[in-house]
Amino acid sequence: MAKIVLSGKAAAVNPLKSSQPLGAAFAFLGIEGSVPLFHGSQGCTSFALVLFVRHFKETIPLQTTAMDEVSTILGGADHLEEAILNLKQRTQPKLIGVCTTALVETRGEDFAGDLASIKLRRAAELAGTEIVLVSTPDFDGAIEEGWTKAVSALVESLVAPGERMARQVNILPGSHLTVADVELLRDTCAAFGLDPIILPDISGSLDGTIPEKWLPTTYGGTPVACIRNAGRSAFTIAIGEHMRRPAQLIQERCDVPFMVFDQLTGLKSIDRFIALLSELSRQPVPAQIRRRRNQLTDAMLDGHFHFAGKKVAIGAEPDLLFGLSAFFAGLGAEVSAAVTTSAHSSVLDRVISERVTVGDLRDLEDEAGANGCDLVVTHSHGRQAAERLGVPHLRVGFPIFDRIGSQYRRTILYEGVRDLIFEVANLWQGALQQPTPESLDPFLKRSREVSDERPSPSTH
Repeated sequence: MAKIVLSGKAAAVNPLKSSQPLGAAFAFLGIEGSVPLFHGSQGCTSFALVLFVRHFKETIPLQTTAMDEVSTILGGADHLEEAILNLKQRTQPKLIGVCTTALVETRGEDFAGDLASIKLRRAAELAGTEIVLVSTPDFDGAIEEGWTKAVSALVESLVAPGERMARQVNILPGSHLTVADVELLRDTCAAFGLDPIILPDISGSLDGTIPEKWLPTTYGGTPVACIRNAGRSAFTIAIGEHMRRPAQLIQERCDVPFMVFDQLTGLKSIDRFIALLSELSRQPVPAQIRRRRNQLTDAMLDGHFHFAGKKVAIGAEPDLLFGLSAFFAGLGAEVSAAVTTSAHSSVLDRVISERVTVGDLRDLEDEAGANGCDLVVTHSHGRQAAERLGVPHLRVGFPIFDRIGSQYRRTILYEGVRDLIFEVANLWQGALQQPTPESLDPFLKRSREVSDERPSPSTH
């Protein structure tokens, strides 16, 4: 069991984590026709917007209540109402996800009461638009916590029980999965003849497609009607420990059983996931999936020569950290430095490392240097640390802004893990120093030195 250690520094140096409101907005971006709304100052929204745009290279419909000095003191209910009415009038969203920030949370406003009053007084004007509130102060938690709270709020607000549909399943992907990962989950379910409701579905809204006309809201993702029908599913599959709470809420409200997969980067866990789909669908595993498994086992044989004995430093959100630690340890590498964003997750105890530090990228760099790590694994803000350490850098998590197409990288199930093995092995191969004739023949350099020391023949 890993030992959890708090960094204890008074300030973050090169921060590793992003805020809870960003995580909640991330989840709302996976809902069709939605607009995330930050209840706070413009600066909070601008910072999150920059990170989203740099990571996805797409237009992000993120809005703000634009609290000023007066409203901060007197209360922001009027700003919240005005922002909601403006969004309704100008964009006609199907859902507005209100994410609170530290500014209003510190003041201690009654957000739920204010929003209930707005809905009651403006019912006619807001007809056809769902408004979901989630409390996400910046000073606590990180992306995972914000994502979990947003999905839980969607379940509490929209999911209702109904007649069970035998072939319908709920898939609750964690915030650490990429667009390609979510799409792969859908395709895998479809291969068994299952009808998945993915909540939230960023593969439909952040996949880089261009709509026929410009839309001020998200133009893909999980439809609100599908969220309401999630209570009619036969089963719920949660990917990541931080998705356990939404799965529990669906079970409590609609009596839908669930299973949590803490990671899908190890062969055993992937096999359990495929076996579950086979059991739910009552169909054998398709031939193409069996072939993908054989390809993965072959890749493991090919790649383990490059992994064995290597030391790795990982900085990531708890569930991503756990999944990556299982991936590297399973191929013979050692996770000698592990840094995460928050101590709230119960999965940290199971990270395959001697200790897990809750800290920043400076902590990751210090521990990686002290342990002689061969690879730094974190998002793009860790590139300078990897350069100073003189080791390769595997970019994972959020944000990745110095590479194009990171959202299309697959990291789970048979195909994703196979591709990840090749990517890491190629990073190490590319960092090797190519041998030269001088380095291969120690006598060659010696003979040249002796030749240089001989006196040149005198001319007569």
